[in-house]
Amino acid sequence: MTHPHHDRVGPWAAAGTAGSATAGSATADAAARPAAIRLYGPRFQRNPAQVFREMRRAHGPVAPILLDGDLPAWLVLGYRELHYVTSNPELFGRDPSRWRLWDQVPADWPLRTLVQPQPYLAHLEGSAYERRSTIVNDVLGEVDLFELRMLCERVCDQLIDGFAGRGEADLVADYAQALPILVIGRMAGVAESVLPDLLRTLNTSANAAGPEAVEAQVRFATMIGEALAARKDNPAPDIPSALLAHPGKLTDEEAHWDLLAIVGYGQQPTTDWIGNTLRLMLTDTRFAITLSGGRRSVGQALNEVLWEDAPLQNIAGRWAVRSTQLAGQHVQAGDLLVLSFTAANNDPQVRPDSFEGPGGNHAHMAFGHGEHRCPYPAQEIGETIARTAVEVLLDRLPDATLAVSPDALVWRPSPWIRGLSALPVHFSPA
Repeated sequence: MTHPHHDRVGPWAAAGTAGSATAGSATADAAARPAAIRLYGPRFQRNPAQVFREMRRAHGPVAPILLDGDLPAWLVLGYRELHYVTSNPELFGRDPSRWRLWDQVPADWPLRTLVQPQPYLAHLEGSAYERRSTIVNDVLGEVDLFELRMLCERVCDQLIDGFAGRGEADLVADYAQALPILVIGRMAGVAESVLPDLLRTLNTSANAAGPEAVEAQVRFATMIGEALAARKDNPAPDIPSALLAHPGKLTDEEAHWDLLAIVGYGQQPTTDWIGNTLRLMLTDTRFAITLSGGRRSVGQALNEVLWEDAPLQNIAGRWAVRSTQLAGQHVQAGDLLVLSFTAANNDPQVRPDSFEGPGGNHAHMAFGHGEHRCPYPAQEIGETIARTAVEVLLDRLPDATLAVSPDALVWRPSPWIRGLSALPVHFSPA
């Protein structure tokens, strides 16, 4: 349920208003809560930075919010507060089964699949997490980045060949969306003939809602399971074979969940890192001046996007292990904390008005922080794919220009992923 004309509501008790999916018991313990702001709807989609500023002014670095269906949560906006939450797993755990509102979550809640307890790496804690994360880091750390770059260049050229003669393209649908899965899918042992269906399935899973999204997630799991099963008898130099052969001895189920996470987390964030970087370089004269030759400007653009338009702008998140105080807010045991990487990156406490831009500063939160941050080898793989995508496109289509006004570009309606719906360009047919 959305409320496009009412982005800010009263106390969390508003979750029990007529038509809300959470009417009932949420009202009593929410009556004394401060005013909350909805983290969804067209206003948030249009300008999340403005909404974050309003939250910060009203509540400070930790703000009460309402998710879809007006389920209450906390949004961690402050850089230092996000650092604190992610550095203290004994206070803020990763296991979503702690959420005290599970009995109020409808079966068709659109965000259920994001927070449903599952035995994959991001939801593990303690020794179980340490074991699995060590294996994933070892396996991804063995990826040859030079070979990966060559594979990316080949795939980039193939994609550009498909539209170069038209003189126009949508750089999201025709390029940024297709490239990561065509590369990561090969690394994950997915058969060449299955890759187009895998791309369609992941796009449906990321952009659809309800039964259609659930069905897509089931298909995705099936395809990854088939790729893993094929490697049990026929190992190859790829990620599933390395997972199965690791001395840490993953079970088949563990290897399946880890491969799902590697492919799933690698696709959409990398797509949006590419798309958001191309948008920046096509619309900002600081980068447009050197489009055809400035290799350093590509690196600067990639880094600036991680500060300003991080693909993972918010995640859910952490769950309070016990009741505690956080930036003056009383967080109850079992409360959900949504971590806002984008808001933390723009915290005026660490980025005052005199801040001249990120430059070579890589202290952003775009990859998270703490033990559950994105693994360093995964960051290197994502950056290799994104950098190659931007550089090859600019080499092949040096006169590409935006086909619409920058203000006409539309961001996808997601509070979690920051990415464009389309990026239309014109260029000289080649």
